[in-house]
Amino acid sequence: MAKTKVTSGGIAAGAVSSDSITSPIANAKLTGSGALSINGTSVALGGAITGVGTQSFPTVTAVSPAVITNAQTAVTVTGTNFVSIPIVEAINTSGAITTADSVVYVSATSLTVTFTLPVDGTYYIRVENVTDGLAGRSSSAFLNVSDEPAWVSPAAGSIGTFVGTAAIGTQTFTATDATSFTCAPNPPVAGLTFTTGVGSCTITGTQTAHTSAASNSFTITATDAEGQTSGRTFSVSWSFSIEGSGGFN
Repeated sequence: MAKTKVTSGGIAAGAVSSDSITSPIANAKLTGSGALSINGTSVALGGAITGVGTQSFPTVTAVSPAVITNAQTAVTVTGTNFVSIPIVEAINTSGAITTADSVVYVSATSLTVTFTLPVDGTYYIRVENVTDGLAGRSSSAFLNVSDEPAWVSPAAGSIGTFVGTAAIGTQTFTATDATSFTCAPNPPVAGLTFTTGVGSCTITGTQTAHTSAASNSFTITATDAEGQTSGRTFSVSWSFSIEGSGGFN
C-alpha cells in the first residue's frame, strides 16, 4: 500500500532528487524550528521572504539640456541607483558608442556628465555602476546633437547707408538650418517691415523714425528645428539731402 505521508524517519539521505517532488508543499506543512538560508538570508520554515536576489540596476530617465552641439558640453543626467562614480556612455541610434569625457557624481539620482559628440544624431544614455557592473540605458534616444544655425550673409555690422526718405529695397538675411527668425527690436526701425522665413528673412519698407542723419542697430536671431539659436547684430544708417537752402553769396 502506497504511503500518503512522510514520517520523520521515512526518507533516507539522498533518496529525493531535485525533480522527485511533483506537487507543491503548503507553507503550513513546513513547521518546526528549522530555517532555510536563501542568498544569505535566513527564512524560517513556513515563513516567507520578499526581494530575494533583487538587484538595484541604475535607471536613466532624463537629460538636460536635451539638445547640444558638437562642442564639448556638460549635461545633467537624471535617474536612480547611481553609485559613485559610474561609467556613462552616449549611444547613437546607429550603434556607435562614445564614453563621457568626465562624470561628476552629484547623488544617487543625478550626474553631471561632459560629452564631446562630433556626429550629429540622437543618442541613448547608458550608466554602469563600476562597483557591481549593473547598468541601465535610457528607454529612448533623448539626447539630440545638432549644429546650431550658421549665418551665411550679410556679415555682422553695417548693412549700408540708405536715403532716409526712400524705400530701402528688400534686404535679405540667411542662415543654414534656420526654420524661423526673430528681430529685436521689431520692427528694426519704425516704418520698416521684418518678415521671417525658412532659411532666410527680409526687411523692407521706408523708415519713418528720422528726419536727419541717424543710425540704428538691431539683432536677428535664427532658430533651427531643435530650438537652437544663433544671433547676429546689424546696423543701418540714414542720410538726408539738403534741399531749399539759401546758399551763400
